[in-house]
Amino acid sequence: MQTIIINATVHTGTEVLQNQSITIENGRVVRSNGTSDSNGRVIDLKNKHISAGFVDTHINGGEKYYFTQHANEETIQDIYESSLKLGTTHVLPTLITSPLENILKGIEATRSFLEKNSTGGEPHTGVLGMHLEGPFLNLAKRGAHLARYIKKPTNSELEEIIKYGKGIIKLMTIAAENFTPEQIDMLLESGINISLGHSNATYKQARDAYNQGIKLCTHLFNAMTQMGHRELGVVGATFDSSEVYAPIILDGFHCDYAAARIAYKLKQDKLFLISDALFVGEKVKQFKWEEFDAYLENGQYRNSEGNLAGAAVSMADCVRNAVEKVGISLEEAIKMATIRPAKALKLENEIGQIAEGFPAKFVVFDENLKSFEPLLL
Repeated sequence: MQTIIINATVHTGTEVLQNQSITIENGRVVRSNGTSDSNGRVIDLKNKHISAGFVDTHINGGEKYYFTQHANEETIQDIYESSLKLGTTHVLPTLITSPLENILKGIEATRSFLEKNSTGGEPHTGVLGMHLEGPFLNLAKRGAHLARYIKKPTNSELEEIIKYGKGIIKLMTIAAENFTPEQIDMLLESGINISLGHSNATYKQARDAYNQGIKLCTHLFNAMTQMGHRELGVVGATFDSSEVYAPIILDGFHCDYAAARIAYKLKQDKLFLISDALFVGEKVKQFKWEEFDAYLENGQYRNSEGNLAGAAVSMADCVRNAVEKVGISLEEAIKMATIRPAKALKLENEIGQIAEGFPAKFVVFDENLKSFEPLLL
């Protein structure tokens, strides 16, 4: 039986349409941008807004568990369910710098989770794969990552990660200045989306990496060389590379809202939102994994060294802050949480839009942005 959503303000991913209906059948949109003439189940949104569910490409933990510490299916489920409550329907659980055996454990846990939660290749959840952030980072820009596990890449390690991570690792953060051009090509040819981050690269090094084929950076402004008037660093290279996507954490701590406003003016449709949440919902007040520790205070996680240790916001919080703190329009803020991260992952034909054939995984919200409710059909 079909389900018809009526009286909706629809953010399709390309435009906003008033007083529209959406027809869903078998978990997929079969018609949108029209009026209803079906006798199926009806959901009246009473002029509320609806968009594709949010896409978070960088999230470290759920309400209870931290993926790097507990690289298992239970943590992946926790991340997915915790995110879903707040309107994020698609996630990339992120595993940070740790021993190779832990990375391989995370890959296998993600593979097993995806296999168990799909039928005929059709996923039952919004877990897209995983994001590997490290361990091939620059020690000078490690942030809260443990120094003992940061290393320069070897061909054998890269080959092992590529072999076991094929189809599972959807995004990998590296400090490209520590790689040979051949090693970067090895990663790019594997099909993994590569992101420049935790990097001490010069402007030239960053531009060379972008010109070679890297089309993403990791959490713009954070853990990277800043933009000066003589040496422009990774930030300057990102601004100067129109084809490069830049995710940003809009919690007011990882970057000033004025910096975000400038970044939006420069990057436009290449700027998108991530949570980089250490944990979701601020339920975990303190945390320790080996020498990595974090304490929640005033809406931010910091470690004992005083460094930011992941965020405490949701994608919904970031959308709200984009509108209320940065001055970005609601239409644009929704795109920054849906179609743009999908494009950055080359998944824009699968998620991030309300259009025929796309999954019926939505988020519903009012103009005042006080609440964001998931709607899965």
